[in-house]
Amino acid sequence: MKSTRPWPKASKEHWPGNKVKMVFHVTWQILTAAFILDLLAGDPGWLPHPIIGMGRAISFFEPVFRKNIENPLKAGLFFAFFLIAATFGLAWAAVFVAGQIHPVASAIVQTILIFYSFSTKSLYRAAMDVFNPLVQGDLARARIKVGYIVGRQTKYLDGPGITRAACETVAENFVDGFLSPLCFALVLGAPGAMMYKMINTLDSMVGYKNDAYILFGRAAARIDDVANYIPARLSILVIAPAAAALSPFRGRRALFTALTQGRNHKSPNSGFPEAAFAGALGVRFGGPNIYHGKLVDKPCIGGEFNDPRPFHIERSCELMILSSLISMVLGCLVAGSLF
Repeated sequence: MKSTRPWPKASKEHWPGNKVKMVFHVTWQILTAAFILDLLAGDPGWLPHPIIGMGRAISFFEPVFRKNIENPLKAGLFFAFFLIAATFGLAWAAVFVAGQIHPVASAIVQTILIFYSFSTKSLYRAAMDVFNPLVQGDLARARIKVGYIVGRQTKYLDGPGITRAACETVAENFVDGFLSPLCFALVLGAPGAMMYKMINTLDSMVGYKNDAYILFGRAAARIDDVANYIPARLSILVIAPAAAALSPFRGRRALFTALTQGRNHKSPNSGFPEAAFAGALGVRFGGPNIYHGKLVDKPCIGGEFNDPRPFHIERSCELMILSSLISMVLGCLVAGSLF
């Protein structure tokens, strides 16, 4: 007699498609935990950091691609895509394998990877490492410290030049070091956040407009421009409210300066957060700087304001942290609505 007992239905959580989807499933709890870890720990020196591994991979594979592909433009393109895809694949595999063990293991791995993609605390520390010797009158040490976080030559920078460099890098790296990885995490999960960090690391290592990288590094630089295009513009919508929380007038000024002067930059993206910070702080950014031995005259942002003073470094850090907090709240709301 044929049995009429229905076969047990597989739980939706165990469908193969859902297992794959879980890799990209970032909850507000994971985002919050990663953010808190970043604020508390920053980049602890006693832990291996994925960015160091990315840098080593870039240094290892660059000569490989240069040797095997004669055209430097094509070599750089395949080089960038290979490393970006490999980073995404490795992160995806780590989250997927952890998920096969237990959902909690997957959440832990995702939290750690996203934590590593954030750099709010490390950016704050780096900026304050410039601020402290600057207020003590130790310009030599301040030049050394600011040289760690900017691409320009700092050997002959005066006090205002050092201060401007520190404030500009806090503004620019709010996007690179927090908002962009947050956006990628929301769309592609922890693998997306790691993929973005490789994109950003590639740009910082080979995206220079000099004889060695003008062709080979062009793809990396353009990919970074595309990756930051939306986050850079979204940054205005969180920096202005953060400035308004400190002073309504500063919030309006941040928004106005960003909208009217955000394109006053050689980069297609950096000008927007820098203009928002310039308006919020009431300071002038841009102007001539030396990069790799060449004088580069950047367009002026906030030209109606005065040069920043040392205390503006502290204020830029406060604005950056508050902007990160607002971004995180919005990100958690998005994560909750998507999943």
